[in-house]
Amino acid sequence: MYDYINMDVYLLVRGMLAWGAIIFPSTAKDRAVVRAMSQSIACEIHPLDNLRVLQFLVKEMGVSEEDKMKWYNHWIHLGFKALEIQLSKTAGKYCFGDSPTMADICLIPQVYNAYRFNVDLSQYPNIVRIWNECNQLPAFAQAAPEQQHDAS
Repeated sequence: MYDYINMDVYLLVRGMLAWGAIIFPSTAKDRAVVRAMSQSIACEIHPLDNLRVLQFLVKEMGVSEEDKMKWYNHWIHLGFKALEIQLSKTAGKYCFGDSPTMADICLIPQVYNAYRFNVDLSQYPNIVRIWNECNQLPAFAQAAPEQQHDAS
């Protein structure tokens, strides 16, 4: 079963490739940086703030909503703090320079979730700026959960 955030990433990749975007930089060194950033988001942040995980905490483990939100805030802030440091070295308009890459594709669903859970993102100016830049692009706007007929 697909989690709608995973489907968002698929839609973003498909939309960006159709639009002619190149989601990885041309040099091996730069591709490695983008891949590392993408993996950090996809493997360190996403699994811990996944809707199914949060539902499991409440339904199966009896965690209160308050404690679930402590869990969520802890992990999103830990991941975003590390990412914000990385972005201070690599970002232009987007996570890596001035063209969207796979790192942006991985980041935007996590920022969407953070806003959905009312996380204060004011300490992450690069992340917020990148969120705003990405959401100006049709591929990102079209992949938003509220644009998907099966997302709830």
